[in-house]
Amino acid sequence: MKALQEREIHMKIKYMGAFSGNEEDLPRKPHRPGTVQFREPDMKKLALRANVIALVIIAFLFAILAFQSWFTVDGWSFVLGALASLVCAIPHEYIHAICFRETAYIYTNLKQGMLFVVGPEDMTKGRFIFMSLLPSIVFGLIPYAAGLVLHNVFLATLGATSLGMGSGDYINVWNALWQMPKGALTYLYGFHSFWYQPHDSRQQPAGTEAETE
Repeated sequence: MKALQEREIHMKIKYMGAFSGNEEDLPRKPHRPGTVQFREPDMKKLALRANVIALVIIAFLFAILAFQSWFTVDGWSFVLGALASLVCAIPHEYIHAICFRETAYIYTNLKQGMLFVVGPEDMTKGRFIFMSLLPSIVFGLIPYAAGLVLHNVFLATLGATSLGMGSGDYINVWNALWQMPKGALTYLYGFHSFWYQPHDSRQQPAGTEAETE
C-alpha cells in the first residue's frame, strides 16, 4: 500500500511536444558509477533500422493473413484498422510511460517518423523489457491474435500494423537481453541506454566502454 501511494505521488507523465533535435535538451541524471553504454546506433541509424524492421514485420504478418480465406484488403475494416494503428501511436507512448515509477517525458520526432518516451530512472532488465514490449502486446499481439481467431479484419489489421510500429522497442529489448549481465540496472541518458552493477565497484568509470554503431 505504501509503495502504491509513493508511486501515485511521484509518477508523472509529461508530453513535451516536438523534439528540438538537441540531445542535451532531454532530461537526464548524472551517470552512475561504473556505467557501460549499450552498443546501439545513433538516432538516425536507429530510425532507419526500425523502419526497415517494421516493414519486414508488417509484410510477414500480412502474408499470414493473405492465406486466410476470410481476410480482405478492400473493405472499410482494413482501412479503419490501419488508421487505428496510427491513432494508437500516442497511447503507445503513454503505455510505455506508465511503466516508469518517476516522471516520464514523451516527445515527437516526426521528421524521422518516431515518437519516443524518456525517463532517467533506473530499471531492472525485466522491467525494462516489460516496459518496452507492453504497448505492442496491448495494441499489436492481442488484437492480431483476436483477429485471427474471430476472423475480424479490423483487429487483424490493427494488430499487424501496431506490431510493426513497435520495431524500435524490439531493438531495445534485444540490446538488453544480450548486453545486460545478471543483476544489472539500466537507465536512459539522452538517446542512449546505459547499464551498471549497483553493488560492483570494480567496473570502469562511466563512458569508458561506451560505443555506438
